[in-house]
Amino acid sequence: MSIPVCHLLAFHVELIWSANTSKSLTNHRLCVPPPSKFSLHYLRKISTYVRTRATEGAYPRLYWSTWRHIACGKLQLAKDLAWLYFEIFDSLAVKTPEERLEWSEILSNCMTEDEVEKQRNQLSVDTLQFLLFLYIQQLNKVSLRTSLIGEEWPSPRNRSQSPDLTEKSSCHNKNWNDYSHQAFVYDHLSDLLELLLDPEQLTASFHSTHSSLVSQEAVVALSFLIEGTASRAGKIYPLHELALWQPLHAENGFSKISKTFSFYKLEAWLRACLTGNPFGTSACLKSGKKLAWAHQVEGTTKRAKIACNTHVAPRMHRMVVMSQVYKQTLAKSSDTLVGAHVKIHRCNESFIYLLSPLRSVTIEKCRNSTFVLGPVQTALHLHSCDNIKVIAVCHRLSISSTTGCVFHILTPTHPLILSGNQTVTFAPFHTHYPMLEDHMARTGLATVPNYWDKPMVVCRENSDTSVFRLLPPCEFYIFIIPFEMEGDTTEIPGGLPSAYQKALGQREQKIQIWQKIVKEARLTKDQRKQFQVLVENKFYEWLIHTGHRQQLDSLVPPAAGSKQAAG
Repeated sequence: MSIPVCHLLAFHVELIWSANTSKSLTNHRLCVPPPSKFSLHYLRKISTYVRTRATEGAYPRLYWSTWRHIACGKLQLAKDLAWLYFEIFDSLAVKTPEERLEWSEILSNCMTEDEVEKQRNQLSVDTLQFLLFLYIQQLNKVSLRTSLIGEEWPSPRNRSQSPDLTEKSSCHNKNWNDYSHQAFVYDHLSDLLELLLDPEQLTASFHSTHSSLVSQEAVVALSFLIEGTASRAGKIYPLHELALWQPLHAENGFSKISKTFSFYKLEAWLRACLTGNPFGTSACLKSGKKLAWAHQVEGTTKRAKIACNTHVAPRMHRMVVMSQVYKQTLAKSSDTLVGAHVKIHRCNESFIYLLSPLRSVTIEKCRNSTFVLGPVQTALHLHSCDNIKVIAVCHRLSISSTTGCVFHILTPTHPLILSGNQTVTFAPFHTHYPMLEDHMARTGLATVPNYWDKPMVVCRENSDTSVFRLLPPCEFYIFIIPFEMEGDTTEIPGGLPSAYQKALGQREQKIQIWQKIVKEARLTKDQRKQFQVLVENKFYEWLIHTGHRQQLDSLVPPAAGSKQAAG
């Protein structure tokens, strides 16, 4: 089964007049091919259908109950998949943390599936924007032609050996390449506009004509994808506000009499103005502010690259890009990270702590590393990673092409297992830091509901649930964050599942028994000294065998103490 979110909508397009601008949909696109029923043919039929059901919760707001009827009854999608698309799009809406927490509380109070469904039936989304959201999932379709000539291959484990994000081989990765997003919108602009046309503006074969008119409502919907500015350093506006600007009416074909736009003039104007995204990953790496958060490891040729655009980007476009952090511990709790989209790429044998409230996180092509994250308001996505441990509170987790990864998470949605994963382990969230609960409140994330142990397998190749396991309680340990910070959180938010708490209690009992045995042995001073040396040697051997020695050694950076997380 195919499906789209990384990322979760990874979309940036930009509109220029005498300058340039952009809009980001960076968090909510499922990074796998979409269902075949999301083709333009079916979406055009839905576009016509919903307008005839305006009084039944279909237009201009589409209610969950109506979408469930369309998706399950007409498109033959599974109910869980239908809800997944609907919920992902709904989470794109601007909501206060209080509103998000209120919804979590409502769900946590539901005792049955029927009660949950009753609450879902009260949710609605903008119909035209939702249709656009479904259509842009086509960005994930694999081209047979480019597969055959080597530019693209549908294997989830296709791994470029290029060490640099900016090299050509990396630019074929649609999750990171802003230019592929811009090209997609440019190449499919006619389809996007036709999808928004009123039925009477289309031919019998659902195509526009030279005289087709685009409503203001349709252009407002298109603002979901496109925004712009009238000057290079000017304020960013939604597309519909720019399109209604008087000096541009002659170019985009707006009529004050009919309150509509000429289809062909509007399309031509958009094509002439569409340009690259100044707040995307590529621009951040090329011209963003370089951050000296990591140090060069002696004896290696790899150089860490960390950059941000927070000094120039609007709040919703703030980004931090981190690449090639190697064999070190990096810990930050910084205003630069607050509300930022974080992109982590090709980090190896490192321990990375980002202890701030984050907007979204993408971790790609990383190996043998541990990531401890502050609360992630939207999506946390991993792709093509090996032997990674992730510890996080997040709204949604999705993974693709991972091997041997462990996820200690707290999440109100089902973790999404996409294609190409092997030996995935899920475990309860097991750490805390002093500001954690404050950061959770700022991102609208609660402790319930928590679906860490109920992942959703969404790809046909992974229909066998053996692709993942839940961590056995006997293998469970608490994770201690080794940095000093100010704050009020002193325990794991929400506590631990009873089986894991019991395992910790049993282990603590064994320690107490051992301490009692040692005490009752009445060792002499010399015997205690010999015993201490023996224990320390065994502990040292264990540190080396498990790889924990590197973690301890890396906690002492060249010119900073243990308070670096607060820097």
